[in-house]
Amino acid sequence: MVDKALSYINEHSMLKSGEKVLVALSGGPDSVCLIHILYNLQEKLNIQCFAAHLNHCLRGEEADKDEAYSEELCRRLNIPFFSKRVDINALAAKRGISVEMAGREARYEFFDEIKNKYQIHKIAVAHNANDQAETILMRFMRGTGSEGLRGIKPIREGIFIRPILCLSREEIEEYCRINNLNPRIDKTNLEDIYYRNKIRLQLLPYIEENFNSNIISTLNRLAYLIDSDNDYIQEQVDINYNIFCNANEEGLLIHKDAFKLHKAILSRLIRKAYNEFSGIHSNFQKVHVDDIIFLQKQGTGRSINLPGGICAENRYYDIYFFKKDSKGELVFNEKYIIENINDIKSKLYEGFNIYLQDFRLNLNIKRLELKPSLNLKTNNTTKYFDLDKIKGSILLRNRKAGDRFSPLGMKGSKKLKDLFIDLKVPQDKRNDIPLLCFDDDIAWIIGYNISDKYKVDKNTKNILQIKLESEAFFE
Repeated sequence: MVDKALSYINEHSMLKSGEKVLVALSGGPDSVCLIHILYNLQEKLNIQCFAAHLNHCLRGEEADKDEAYSEELCRRLNIPFFSKRVDINALAAKRGISVEMAGREARYEFFDEIKNKYQIHKIAVAHNANDQAETILMRFMRGTGSEGLRGIKPIREGIFIRPILCLSREEIEEYCRINNLNPRIDKTNLEDIYYRNKIRLQLLPYIEENFNSNIISTLNRLAYLIDSDNDYIQEQVDINYNIFCNANEEGLLIHKDAFKLHKAILSRLIRKAYNEFSGIHSNFQKVHVDDIIFLQKQGTGRSINLPGGICAENRYYDIYFFKKDSKGELVFNEKYIIENINDIKSKLYEGFNIYLQDFRLNLNIKRLELKPSLNLKTNNTTKYFDLDKIKGSILLRNRKAGDRFSPLGMKGSKKLKDLFIDLKVPQDKRNDIPLLCFDDDIAWIIGYNISDKYKVDKNTKNILQIKLESEAFFE
């Protein structure tokens, strides 16, 4: 397995002689296998290993044991070790994002601190072949294009490398057993409460047993083939971007002749233009690409709103991107989740998932009966509501003018704009915060608070549990 990882590292030119490599070490089997393999390759590759461990403070004593294990392992291997503790729940609330996303941001900020201080060249993370397969299946079921089916890339931004992406989870566990590494096990990975965990624990084993016993390697092979094809397409996109796109500080123009290109090239060119101009690399979906292509066929002067406060305008059949000022119209999305909850209340006991592409969120909705044993502990991604207080539709949308909200524990309501000011939400972030609404009444400001109107109280008999999961973790 060391030789297999070495071959993969060399195939993708991940490391150069003399480089310093920082390993993201959680203490679990994947990262422990990764650091041990790189430790064994230090002399052959002429590299120097470092390790970074972030304690998320989410699992109490178990998290502390993960940190202690990681430190002791690095002491035995004589690898410099860095650790940091961050209250991820508090960070998620402060930034108005999910706990998962807050954890990811905290980790990469910590890695960046060490990288800058110790002149680190590469940061190694421990994604494996199973992670790749899970990612491809998850994206496939959400309707991704070929770009998404490339899966997890071996190298990102020329800095982040994944040396054991070629190893299966079974191979990793065998490596840890043979080398008596005894890694830590995060029990939450064994619970099928998250979308990815359900794919890992239910869907993939079912496919292996009933359809293809080598599904992990098959999906990894698919990712490799699509990656090769996409590299060629991206080369053509880059060539045409330089021909048809012009940018300055005020805006970016896509020349009308670009819209004669094959749609496989055009759609990627539009996405590249948006990413380059806005600096945003998420929340820009196929629907936005299609809207821009349609806009180009309309009359001059027509415009549409895009995520991140960007406007696209038809200027004599050229498309011009520019940033709206603070007085510009709101970027508005609205998606119904349930048209009429009274029609399906009896079916909610089984629960269901819905993926909202415009918001890049997966929602799990389920009905619960109030019992003494029921644990109603909430966090930024799980909330509970009194089901019998909900009379009509459930939808997700962005804010709009005149919105009011009744924060938990407050009688009456206040303007959503004033609440965002109180919460110190940056102005450029406010339009992108999803709002879960019952009819058109805001019930949950995602990442922040729920409404007092729909809280669970002493008179509650039936509970609606809503969990959400963001897509961004494996990018």
